[in-house]
Amino acid sequence: MHHKKIGWIGLGNMGFPMAKNLENAGFPLSVFNRTPSKSEPFTDRSEVYISALELVKNCDIIFTMVSNDAAIIDLYADIFQLEDIEGKLFVDMSTISKELTLRTARQLKEKQARFIDAPVAGSTVPAKEGTLIIMAGGDEKDLQEVLPYFQKLGKAVKHLGPTGQGISAKLAINYFLSITYQGLAETVLFGEQSGIKREDMLEIINESASGSGATKVKTPLLLQQDYSAAFALDLMLKDINLAKNEGANSPLSKVLIETYQQAHDAGFGKQDVIGIINYLKQIQ
Repeated sequence: MHHKKIGWIGLGNMGFPMAKNLENAGFPLSVFNRTPSKSEPFTDRSEVYISALELVKNCDIIFTMVSNDAAIIDLYADIFQLEDIEGKLFVDMSTISKELTLRTARQLKEKQARFIDAPVAGSTVPAKEGTLIIMAGGDEKDLQEVLPYFQKLGKAVKHLGPTGQGISAKLAINYFLSITYQGLAETVLFGEQSGIKREDMLEIINESASGSGATKVKTPLLLQQDYSAAFALDLMLKDINLAKNEGANSPLSKVLIETYQQAHDAGFGKQDVIGIINYLKQIQ
């Protein structure tokens, strides 16, 4: 069965297992990462490139998943220099500003290339398991073309409308998560102040209507007090700020930005987002 040539740029915490799922599904994959050592596990079955531009030249569909606006600007600035990218389909799975998403799509269109924004809901475990929720903005025809790949990455693909709508949904869901995580951390600390053991409080939360996938996935981290990042606090701070720029302007959004920013300033930014508990404990 002939497949188009697929490229994947960006092998971070999320990108690595997602690219692995495409490789394991047997798609002809090429990968590139700025830190070459991240690409090594792909050398057996996939093509590893030492230049993003060479990868783009040789692939029909290019997935990009990098950490922020600055990384996307760098990457696509180079891609825009290429003479011929006509017909190529770029699928950006990063969480970046809507403004940059729309601008990137527009610049690609000027060169007759196509673009889908397709950020995901879920962290490293769903990324490994291929159970992410993919939120897509763009052309229906382009989406149909990448559906076979999306089906190996996620359990659900939501087409939310034109370019930029995927990012809008992603910022909204992360906004909700930022509230959930801060609320969970504050509740655990409040319980402890009153002499309620952490494991008891978490069991009550998770077994009642207040429990969710988000509370359950953070429970082991809170119990073991291991805050190595599945999703770093700094990334959540970036996303809340992006949401604010898109118009999230409510009593809670002000509190969230302040708390996550202060947690970052206090040195907790590289911890998992639920590490917000360490900052909240400090200011009790």
